[in-house]
Amino acid sequence: MAETKELTGKVFDTQGFSVHDGPGIRITVFFKGCPLKCLWCHSPESQRFQTEINWLKHKCVDCGRCLQACPTGARTREAFVDDKGEPKFTYHIDPEKCVECGACIKACLPRALYWCGTDKTVEEIMDRVRKDKPFFEKSGGGLTVSGGECLAQADFMAELLKAAKSEDIDTCVDTCGFVPWESIEKVLPYTDRFLYDIKHMDSEKHAELTGVPNELILENAVKIAEAGGKFHIRIPVIPTCNADMENIVATKDFLLPIADAVELVQILPYHALGKVKWERLNWKGKTVEPEPPSDEEIDEIVKVFVDAGFNTIVH
Repeated sequence: MAETKELTGKVFDTQGFSVHDGPGIRITVFFKGCPLKCLWCHSPESQRFQTEINWLKHKCVDCGRCLQACPTGARTREAFVDDKGEPKFTYHIDPEKCVECGACIKACLPRALYWCGTDKTVEEIMDRVRKDKPFFEKSGGGLTVSGGECLAQADFMAELLKAAKSEDIDTCVDTCGFVPWESIEKVLPYTDRFLYDIKHMDSEKHAELTGVPNELILENAVKIAEAGGKFHIRIPVIPTCNADMENIVATKDFLLPIADAVELVQILPYHALGKVKWERLNWKGKTVEPEPPSDEEIDEIVKVFVDAGFNTIVH
């Protein structure tokens, strides 16, 4: 009889003492792969579903050992002159040639290269989660699954969340909502609340900014509310993209009919801390890098939701 392979999920990070991803002190497990390609993404290493190799430029000594070690020629070096006339270098990896053998990582003495994306079983993750249970019990915290888009691995999420609830651990699912309803149904019985992103109310603009329209996202939000689910609504505020008051008011108007399901509205001001992550991936595609919103702009946005009766905080 053929051996049954144990179900695994692809994780790219785990953060203990997480205080922004749901109530109390939590552990947040980040899963790889996302159907959205947000132009401001602060975790671009989460977008691809495959394990990939990241490069830490500040650790690289330009020794070339990774080039010599690569058996397929997937790694290349590029020398160039920057805007100030200074000679610079960067390393690239061709995903079509890379066979993920890890030879370049093993050859990298300063550890400038590392794997991003590791397959984990439910029990492996729960072993780590259990270590933080004293923090959960004292603070009302628990486990948050995030991404990428964690519900792209819905079967694994259902088993992981079920395991957490069997040990009375509070659970949050951080999702963009762009998944089949069947994926959400699988985790509903084991989810205490959804940390639910709403990025833009205009579907055409949403597609321009994230690569996908918003109808499915909004439909799923309504269905979750009708099924008795609870929300922390998360609204990223990205100047030049979605921070205009017309969009903010439209978002508030959308939430009003499902207000009973909304425990909290979180306003997430844009920051540029993800820029270095794009550099690690040698990303050459389109991004946006606006100035972060001012405190006055954020205060105006918060007021819209507070005046409508929503418990609202700035993340």
